[in-house]
Amino acid sequence: MSLEALRNDLPEYAKDQKLNLGTLAAEPSLTQQQRAGTFVASAIACRNARVMRSILAEFGPQLSPEALNAAKAAASVMGMNNIYYRFTHLVGGDYATMPAKLRMNVIGKPGVDKVDFELWSLAVSAINGCGMCMESHEKVVVHGGLGKEQVQAAIRIASVVHATAVTIDAEEALAA
Repeated sequence: MSLEALRNDLPEYAKDQKLNLGTLAAEPSLTQQQRAGTFVASAIACRNARVMRSILAEFGPQLSPEALNAAKAAASVMGMNNIYYRFTHLVGGDYATMPAKLRMNVIGKPGVDKVDFELWSLAVSAINGCGMCMESHEKVVVHGGLGKEQVQAAIRIASVVHATAVTIDAEEALAA
C-alpha cells in the first residue's frame, strides 16, 4: 500500500489529513532523509499496522538501510525513554535524580547523522507526549544546526501521521 492509497482510504471527514499528508510528503525544509525518517519513526510510534505499512512502502526506499534502521531505532528507544522520563518528570522527587539504568546505546551511535536521529526522536517524543524528552531533543537539534522551521516541520509530520492512525483505528473499530 502506498501513501496515495492510504490518503484515498481516509474518510471525507479526514480531508485535512489527506491534504496534509500530500503536502508534508514533499516538505522542502527537511532533507529527504530527515523527512522520510520522520515519517517512518512517527508511523511506528503510532502503532497502526496499516499506517506503518503504507508509510514504510512510501518512505522506506528513500532511506539507506542504515537510516531506515535508525528511524526504527528512534521509535523503539523513545518508546522506552518517553515512558521512563515522563514518569520521572511528572512524579519528581528522588526519581528525577536516580540513574535510569536503561540501555540506550543507539542514541550515542545511531548509524546516521546525530541531528537526524535526534529529530526523529523528537517527533516520536511528541507523539508519546514526553515533555522532558521533547525539550531535550529540541535543544540538541537546534544546537546541531536545524532551525525552528525544520523542527516545526518534523512535528507537523508527527501530528498528521498520528491523526491518520487515529482515523484509521476509528474507522476499523466502527466497521467491526
